[in-house]
Amino acid sequence: MSRTGKKPITVPAGVTASVEGGKVSVKGPKGTLTMPAADDISYEVGDGMIVVKPANDTKRAKAFWGMQRTLVQNLVTGVTEGFTKKLLITGVGYRANAQGRKLKLQLGYSHDVDLDVPEGVEVKTPDQTTVEISGNDKQAVGQFAAEIRRWRKPEPYKGKGIKYDGEFIFRKEGKKK
Repeated sequence: MSRTGKKPITVPAGVTASVEGGKVSVKGPKGTLTMPAADDISYEVGDGMIVVKPANDTKRAKAFWGMQRTLVQNLVTGVTEGFTKKLLITGVGYRANAQGRKLKLQLGYSHDVDLDVPEGVEVKTPDQTTVEISGNDKQAVGQFAAEIRRWRKPEPYKGKGIKYDGEFIFRKEGKKK
């Protein structure tokens, strides 16, 4: 039994949810999100709640139950509040600059790194060492943040690189004399 899957998802006022044609769609103030419905899972949209249950008693249905409930919860959260990831850039000469639908990174390479911002994702740079990524799709926001971080992961000796806000970098001691 999934402890996560048992909990019903509350749908706030101003948000509508529907299950039709093998898709779960949620519409709210920040847009509309859809997700393919799993065959082994049944979705029931009631008064202010969405209940996710396994459709049959197979091992696969029980395994998918909690994850599918969390994915539907992410749809509801995305259309109401949205998701945000914050990246911090550490290092001499390392900086970021958002220019329209492009993000320009200077990370110590011989060239600047220009990244196209995907649809549904918004990027802000409050200062040169902070990048804020926001959007209503949790997967798209997290994927773009991971792609930015991949260009210069934090190293353990000086801590230079791109890290998530709140991420702990295990620091190593340098060589001894």
